Amino acid sequence: MKYLFLAIMTLQSFIMVAQDNAFYPGKIVPDDRGIHINAHGGGLLYHDGTYYWFGEHKGAHSSAAFVGVTSYSSSDLYHWKYEGVALSVESDPQSDITQGCILERPKVIYNEKTGKFVLYFHLELKGQGYKAARVGVAVSDKVTGPYTFLKSYRPNAGIWPINMTKGQRLDKTKASDFEHRGNKDWRKAVVDGLFTRRDFSGGQMSRDMTLFVDDDGKAYHIYSSEDNLTLQLAELSDDYLSYTGKYVRIAPGGRNEAPALFKRKGTYFMITSGCTGWKPNTARLFTAHSIWGPWTKHPNPCVGIDARLTFHSQSTFVQPVIGKKDAFIFMADRWTPENPIDARYIWLPIRFENGLPILEWFDKWDLSIFEKD
Repeated sequence: MKYLFLAIMTLQSFIMVAQDNAFYPGKIVPDDRGIHINAHGGGLLYHDGTYYWFGEHKGAHSSAAFVGVTSYSSSDLYHWKYEGVALSVESDPQSDITQGCILERPKVIYNEKTGKFVLYFHLELKGQGYKAARVGVAVSDKVTGPYTFLKSYRPNAGIWPINMTKGQRLDKTKASDFEHRGNKDWRKAVVDGLFTRRDFSGGQMSRDMTLFVDDDGKAYHIYSSEDNLTLQLAELSDDYLSYTGKYVRIAPGGRNEAPALFKRKGTYFMITSGCTGWKPNTARLFTAHSIWGPWTKHPNPCVGIDARLTFHSQSTFVQPVIGKKDAFIFMADRWTPENPIDARYIWLPIRFENGLPILEWFDKWDLSIFEKD
């Protein structure tokens, strides 16, 4: 009887939250079936009046990919319908995305010219830990899929970043020249492209990532590279399926991951995190007037209690609220590696002070917050 009572109370709490037009950061987010949404490290796509949420499907005991990328839809950002598995991992052990691989931070963009939906994700090959550091690409004619896996590889093999000097390109310093990492000379060598040169012929490492489509339709892939020491931003081809060869290094040696990029009034903003594994850390903020930089670092955008730990979460995406002026939602994950499927979502409104984004905690909020002065 006790367990029946608890089950009823749990179901009632799901229904209450599902019927309430509000966000509860850190709480269970039920879909139309009453099941906690399983779309971690994800992002949103707004298409034909509907928001689509794509993310990693996680199990109770492993963060490896045994299902794939899941999708959900919503007309109001509050209530979400389960749309199924957009990209399934494969049973073929020779496939790059075989069951048990690591598939993280999926993002989908729509190509107006081709009418295709394009999915990018961070891929680590099964059994290799985080050694592969690849980007995976898939495509679909339908927003919710199924997506067809095309390829995985490291970006921009044999191409130099446009903001790397000739002297940095010709430098002969190698990682093996240093007995220990972390000293002053090693840090300077990283800034000067130590690992960019190392990976030049095989392509640049690509881990935590996001996608961004600018006002002119140009799309960009932003990813943590160079042993997670440097962010890189690369321009995608017109069909969004490959690269143009134009890319830059951002904050070399700064140890940034989990990039989330958005644009407001002609300024580009990027929120990132430091590299502390599953443990939360202090968010970072960068701005630029051109997507190619230079990018300027600013203080932590979070304020208030637990601001130093980004409210115990890590950035994944920033979503504009369609139809509202200067309205953006910061999306983050509160990881639970001991029970990955239970990881919670931290969605918070972004407000601006002196032209810079500010993030503060709300136990409960709704979209009317963007209508206030």
